[in-house]
Amino acid sequence: MKSYSVNELMVPLSEYATVSEDATLYEAVLALEEAQEKFEDKHTRYRHRAILILDKDKNVVGKLSQLDVLRALEPKYQNLFEGKGSHRFGFTKEFMKSMLQQHSLFASPLEDICRKAGTKNVKEFMYTPSEGEYVSEDASLGEAIHQLIMGHHQSLLVTRGGKIVGVLRLTDVFAAVFHKMKECFG
Repeated sequence: MKSYSVNELMVPLSEYATVSEDATLYEAVLALEEAQEKFEDKHTRYRHRAILILDKDKNVVGKLSQLDVLRALEPKYQNLFEGKGSHRFGFTKEFMKSMLQQHSLFASPLEDICRKAGTKNVKEFMYTPSEGEYVSEDASLGEAIHQLIMGHHQSLLVTRGGKIVGVLRLTDVFAAVFHKMKECFG
């Protein structure tokens, strides 16, 4: 049975959606759409779900997920989650509905909310990856899986000599593991 390394499963940075930190949310969403269309058949059927944010020297300085974009369209969420990071909350449906009404979240028409995407800057809403979200391209699949599980990450930034060269997505890791499972029982 073949062992995988991170560099065999990663998506190269050149095939990932990227925008400058000065881009708007709308520009980021367009870049995501373009990357999905351009590279969807090349690796797996799984589509990109995040945009990488680059500084002026083309270094990755952040990530913007689909959820981050939706959250950015309603500024009141910044106050609700201030200082809480991206933790998961187990709220009841009743509580969530009361918050929606109490804070008048998404009360404006969708057209008004979406128009904000042309003025909001990705730098305001991007997520800066933590130390545990970087993995060497030479790391074993086991090491990467451990990082994904322990950090509850959807992806890891893959490095070579300290520079980011790709993205290891949970969906691609799961597909490789599932393929091995099928070999074991086939």
